[in-house]
Amino acid sequence: MPIKTTSFGSVEGTEVSLFAMTNALGHRVCMTNFGAILVSVEVPDQNGKLENVNLGYSELAGYLERHAYLGSTVGRFCNRIAAGRFELNGKTYTLAINNGPNHLHGGIKGFDRHIWQAEQLDAESACGLRFSTVSPNGEEGYPGELKVVAEYTWNNSSELTYTFRATTDAPTVLNLTNHAYWNLAGVGNGDIRDHELKLNCSNSLAVDENLIPTGELLPTAGSSLGFADFRKLGERLDEFPGTKGYDHCYVVDGEPGSEPRLAGTARDPSSGRVMEVLTTQPGMQLYTGNHLDGDFTPYSGFCLETQHFPDAPNKPAFPTTRLDPGQEFVQKSIHRFLVG
Repeated sequence: MPIKTTSFGSVEGTEVSLFAMTNALGHRVCMTNFGAILVSVEVPDQNGKLENVNLGYSELAGYLERHAYLGSTVGRFCNRIAAGRFELNGKTYTLAINNGPNHLHGGIKGFDRHIWQAEQLDAESACGLRFSTVSPNGEEGYPGELKVVAEYTWNNSSELTYTFRATTDAPTVLNLTNHAYWNLAGVGNGDIRDHELKLNCSNSLAVDENLIPTGELLPTAGSSLGFADFRKLGERLDEFPGTKGYDHCYVVDGEPGSEPRLAGTARDPSSGRVMEVLTTQPGMQLYTGNHLDGDFTPYSGFCLETQHFPDAPNKPAFPTTRLDPGQEFVQKSIHRFLVG
């Protein structure tokens, strides 16, 4: 399937492109190599009407301003690292503090601000893009030169798959995700409080007042964090006054491995759109857009960010986010769009 490439503007003299991937059903995904950002996802409702369900901007200018990581490929370390510090091989590394007392989403200039190299992928019954970037030793305080590849494919079953790969020349840590905000009713068609969510996550991470994990796993059954059966996202938002909604990392059931497992399913009763999320990652952050502002209002989109656990470099009991020379980091996630 061909990919249409057009100019999306420029950043400090470097051209930026917009790539449109359309499958055999006419469903379309648009991305840009600025931040390896997911710009839009157009899928049908129960009546066959195509609408964009991913919060984003139609022009590059929107992404050049500091925004809420809309659709961005986030790294080196997505989510939070307490006090912007971690120790590796006996040495303490200091990172930018950009979220209260924490380091968040890679710092001041994370991967969401990189201009990635892009090339088209050829795959049967799918189209895809391979984005690549190099993070030099010391960028944002992280050790090691890190080479990163983010492959996004869009197939004829309307499955958006992204696979992250990385290698390093020195011991380092990393945690990669895509930070898409979804509104399955269609962007601009109200908020997401009536969306229904079901998670295959028996536990979540207990956190302190700064949203840093304590190390304790909390069973979700019978709690405000429980989504064992479909429940409305807006049903219990007021039970989280500190965060004004959900901003919690869940532990995905099953062993992380090479094959993605179903982490959760979201659906919008008004449109009939359904999105399943599958991943090889150990965790998934649910965020209900509590602090969106400007062009997008609170709760106008929600995130299901597949990832390793926040502050993992400081929590030895968590699945490791360490990467050493000679190893390859590989993680895969799938967003499957259906009508139900």
